[in-house]
Amino acid sequence: MEAAQDVKGWRMALPESVRPYTESAPLAAFFLGISSGFPYAMIGATLTTRLAQDGIDKKAVTAFSLAFLVYNLKWLWAWVVDGVHIPLLGRLGQRVSWLLLAGVFVIAAVANLAFVNPQTSLLETAYAAVLVGIAGATFDIVIDAYRIEILKPRQLGVGSGMVQYGWRIGSVAAGGLALVLAARIGWQGAYLACAMFALPAMLTGLVMGEPPRHREPSEKRGLAEVWESIAGPLVEFFKRRGAFLVLLFILLHKIGDTLANLTFRLLFDDLGYTNDEIAIYDIGFGFWAYLAGIFIGGILYSRMGMKRSVLLSLVLMAVSNFSFAALAAAGHSNWGMAGAIGFENFASGIGGVTVVAYFSALCDLRFTAAQYAMISAAASIVGRFLTGTTAGGLIEAFGYVNFYLLTTLAAVPGIILFWLMMRAGLIDSSVGSAGMENGNGNAG
Repeated sequence: MEAAQDVKGWRMALPESVRPYTESAPLAAFFLGISSGFPYAMIGATLTTRLAQDGIDKKAVTAFSLAFLVYNLKWLWAWVVDGVHIPLLGRLGQRVSWLLLAGVFVIAAVANLAFVNPQTSLLETAYAAVLVGIAGATFDIVIDAYRIEILKPRQLGVGSGMVQYGWRIGSVAAGGLALVLAARIGWQGAYLACAMFALPAMLTGLVMGEPPRHREPSEKRGLAEVWESIAGPLVEFFKRRGAFLVLLFILLHKIGDTLANLTFRLLFDDLGYTNDEIAIYDIGFGFWAYLAGIFIGGILYSRMGMKRSVLLSLVLMAVSNFSFAALAAAGHSNWGMAGAIGFENFASGIGGVTVVAYFSALCDLRFTAAQYAMISAAASIVGRFLTGTTAGGLIEAFGYVNFYLLTTLAAVPGIILFWLMMRAGLIDSSVGSAGMENGNGNAG
């Protein structure tokens, strides 16, 4: 009793803007994020470095990036996490049991990648990398559903920020640890050690227990109920007023931002920045600006409400694209680069919190895993599959200044659409039970 009072007293002594980050559910989201981020690192820069050090051809190395495509397909099997109960382990609860099973799957997949030899069989290594992608995507499905369901609607903004803090730390820490250990005990030992990054999410599930807001799709498990698990998430979403406009916003809102982000390193190279300058301003300064943006985003979401904070973040992300048009026009300037990359990362941090919180609030608690998987896939698919093929050609055709002005204009339709949805009351009507207190309320 005294311990609980001490904790409460300690929390009350903190600034009001900091207190929401110390609540149990947002702290749990942080540990979930750590485990969510590490599989991505294992098949990203870490695997690229391993293959390069093993003397693998550069074309073969870059082909391994296809393993990331699995993350865009996770919606295909996300319904399983909502609708299939695990024997015996399921007694711990639907979400906790899947969190443990998916965690074991990730550990096994990373261990499998540790034991393959790229020099002996590149094909086996490719299969192992794809398996890590499938395991990591499945882990993400469960983690996202668990995060949304342990957070109360008022905590969605702060919780989205905390999971992103965790993701960044998990991916950077795992990637860094792998490099350090590989130089001392080899890649096999490094990968086996990094597999333990799955434990924070698994332990969080055991400590926090089954989310009180979790809702079962149905009580029985016949063919009709299985079909409901598959089709139910889509049917439920499109029954809402303005659902097609919401989907259009999800698809369009990041086109300008994604177009711009793909080309920053090309701009820096053409402006004559050295590797040291890029490391200091882009990686170093930008990283801390992003973390600051995440923190401010959580505060804005709590203070301004969902609708106004999302609208503000959309405007800020559009303006950040314009700042690179100014940098391109000014030429090589360290202060200009610091300002542009700092503002871009700060705006992205805010937008990452508020927009992810809105997307989380769109979920129906009966289909949290499936609906969030579909929403997150839709949010990235246009940027990854369409804009990535046009950015270079647009720069060659128009030049950097006009290109970044174009990306600023490309962000405007998303801003206008969201504003019109606000005016028409479609934001409130689009929110699912995850964004409502006890199934009632509005978007705020």
